[in-house]
Amino acid sequence: MEQFELFAVPNPCIGICENSPRGYCTGCMRNREERFNWNQKSVTEKLYIMKLCRQRYQRMRNKQPALAKLEVTQTTQDTLF
Repeated sequence: MEQFELFAVPNPCIGICENSPRGYCTGCMRNREERFNWNQKSVTEKLYIMKLCRQRYQRMRNKQPALAKLEVTQTTQDTLF
Protein backbone atom coordinates (compact mmCIF):
# COMPACT_ATOMS: atom_id res chain seq x y z
CA MET A 1 0.00 0.00 0.00
CA GLU A 2 1.32 3.40 -0.97
CA GLN A 3 1.72 6.18 1.57
CA PHE A 4 -0.54 9.19 1.14
CA GLU A 5 1.37 12.25 -0.10
CA LEU A 6 0.25 15.81 0.63
CA PHE A 7 2.00 17.30 -2.38
CA ALA A 8 2.17 16.07 -5.95
CA VAL A 9 5.60 15.29 -7.39
CA PRO A 10 6.28 17.96 -10.05
CA ASN A 11 7.32 17.01 -13.55
CA PRO A 12 11.12 17.53 -13.73
CA CYS A 13 11.04 18.71 -17.36
CA ILE A 14 12.93 22.01 -17.82
CA GLY A 15 12.15 22.41 -21.52
CA ILE A 16 15.52 21.22 -22.88
CA CYS A 17 14.40 18.08 -24.65
CA GLU A 18 17.39 16.52 -26.39
CA ASN A 19 18.56 12.94 -26.14
CA SER A 20 22.07 12.17 -24.98
CA PRO A 21 24.03 9.35 -26.64
CA ARG A 22 22.92 7.09 -23.77
CA GLY A 23 19.21 7.85 -24.35
CA TYR A 24 18.60 10.25 -21.48
CA CYS A 25 17.10 13.70 -21.89
CA THR A 26 19.89 16.25 -21.40
CA GLY A 27 17.48 18.54 -19.56
CA CYS A 28 15.87 16.30 -16.96
CA MET A 29 17.95 13.10 -17.29
CA ARG A 30 14.91 10.83 -17.70
CA ASN A 31 14.81 8.03 -20.26
CA ARG A 32 12.10 7.76 -22.89
CA GLU A 33 9.80 5.50 -20.87
CA GLU A 34 10.11 7.71 -17.78
CA ARG A 35 9.25 10.84 -19.80
CA PHE A 36 6.33 9.43 -21.78
CA ASN A 37 4.65 7.65 -18.86
CA TRP A 38 5.26 10.24 -16.12
CA ASN A 39 1.57 10.97 -15.51
CA GLN A 40 0.73 7.28 -15.09
CA LYS A 41 3.47 6.70 -12.47
CA SER A 42 2.67 6.45 -8.78
CA VAL A 43 4.14 8.94 -6.32
CA THR A 44 6.64 6.32 -5.16
CA GLU A 45 7.75 5.65 -8.74
CA LYS A 46 8.10 9.37 -9.46
CA LEU A 47 10.25 9.90 -6.38
CA TYR A 48 12.44 6.96 -7.38
CA ILE A 49 12.83 8.38 -10.91
CA MET A 50 13.82 11.74 -9.43
CA LYS A 51 16.50 9.96 -7.39
CA LEU A 52 17.77 8.21 -10.54
CA CYS A 53 17.85 11.55 -12.37
CA ARG A 54 20.02 13.11 -9.65
CA GLN A 55 22.41 10.17 -9.84
CA ARG A 56 22.59 10.37 -13.65
CA TYR A 57 23.22 14.11 -13.49
CA GLN A 58 26.04 13.65 -10.97
CA ARG A 59 27.67 10.93 -13.09
CA MET A 60 27.44 13.14 -16.19
CA ARG A 61 28.85 16.12 -14.30
CA ASN A 62 31.76 14.08 -12.94
CA LYS A 63 32.66 12.80 -16.42
CA GLN A 64 32.71 16.20 -18.15
CA PRO A 65 36.12 17.37 -16.82
CA ALA A 66 37.64 14.05 -17.95
CA LEU A 67 36.09 14.44 -21.41
CA ALA A 68 37.36 18.01 -21.71
CA LYS A 69 40.87 16.86 -20.77
CA LEU A 70 40.67 14.03 -23.33
CA GLU A 71 39.64 16.47 -26.08
CA VAL A 72 42.57 18.78 -25.27
CA THR A 73 44.97 15.83 -25.31
CA GLN A 74 43.66 14.62 -28.66
CA THR A 75 43.91 18.12 -30.15
CA THR A 76 47.48 18.44 -28.88
CA GLN A 77 48.38 15.07 -30.38
CA ASP A 78 46.85 16.05 -33.73
CA THR A 79 48.91 19.25 -33.72
CA LEU A 80 52.15 17.44 -32.87
CA PHE A 81 51.82 14.68 -35.47
